[in-house]
Amino acid sequence: MRLQPLKLGRLTLHPGDVACVDRGESLETLLGSCVAILLTDPRRTVGAMCHVVHAGGPGSAPTRQTAYGDAALAEMGRLLRTRGIDPQQCLAWVYGGGNMFPTRIGDAPSDGNVGAANFEWALGALHAQGIRVLGVALGGHAYRKLRWTVGTDDPEVETVSMARPPRPDAPPLPLNERSLA
Repeated sequence: MRLQPLKLGRLTLHPGDVACVDRGESLETLLGSCVAILLTDPRRTVGAMCHVVHAGGPGSAPTRQTAYGDAALAEMGRLLRTRGIDPQQCLAWVYGGGNMFPTRIGDAPSDGNVGAANFEWALGALHAQGIRVLGVALGGHAYRKLRWTVGTDDPEVETVSMARPPRPDAPPLPLNERSLA
């Protein structure tokens, strides 16, 4: 009888999701204006991630509560405490908060930039709880693929361009309209 090695899990988070996993397990997500917060204990034996859609609290909006930052961060704390981890002793990373409509929206939250509002909220909420932030990749005008296997390595972030590839059925541009760069 041959034993198969244990395969540790990989979990993909979608907007509003919150998860907590053990060392060796992976978390991943794709971010635009949303923000992901990752928390880990100092020994990096447990990791938690949330995919925040909206800064702050939900008010009376009829939607998934953990799509809102306050509820997502509270749920992360609850999940960590069930594993014996004090969230205030955790280390954090924050990613995302891009301006996905830079030609229509300015760079500040007051300009309607949801991404900027999200990352300002995330950094403020972590600071208010006394949680040390180890790294960030915030703002800009691109999507980010985020992957992290809980352990000693830092999360991996890949920037994904917003440029769209040409449609395969589109006619070629005349030579005088093509970029020669």
